[in-house]
Amino acid sequence: MTTFTDIGPPLPALLRRLAETPADFLGEPRIGGLGDVVVPALLGDVLEELGLDPAPELLRVFAPDRARREDRNWFQLAMIAAWLLADEWLAERHPAAGPLADLLTRGLRELAGQVRADLTVSDPDRREELARTFLARLGYRPEGESAAAAADRLTMISAAERRRLIEASRAAEQRAREVREALARKAAAESADKWTRE
Repeated sequence: MTTFTDIGPPLPALLRRLAETPADFLGEPRIGGLGDVVVPALLGDVLEELGLDPAPELLRVFAPDRARREDRNWFQLAMIAAWLLADEWLAERHPAAGPLADLLTRGLRELAGQVRADLTVSDPDRREELARTFLARLGYRPEGESAAAAADRLTMISAAERRRLIEASRAAEQRAREVREALARKAAAESADKWTRE
């Protein structure tokens, strides 16, 4: 469960900022020598603007030696998150390095497996999902929302949560089918045993 330690900015402001993401933050990330945007440099600049000393190991995560196609969407989400991090509200509050690293690595990597980065700018639901994931990973809830309401809305809008629920539903359905089949086999065996005794 997400722990909200502080009140964040108003959600509409973040959604508007996402919708207005400049082209510089939407380019092709450089992976294995291909692409335009050097993601570690972009993140390093934004983190320094926040007054943080970016850990070299964090930035190296976004500069793999070998091209990995599956990292492209994650790196693009990191670029868009950098645009959110540059927001004046966050710049004034200096987010903690630990939650920030968790957001950029685990949080965005998980989201990248579920949502195309470009949709977090163009699609209203995916924009809200990124904004809420972003705030939650940093320990904030949107201004004007209780912690419970913020957690409920994040769960409701989350593509990753929907996937988990679908997988859990499929697993429960499979278990129920296995139980029904076992009961049918047992009933058939008991019926056959009854016939042989008579």
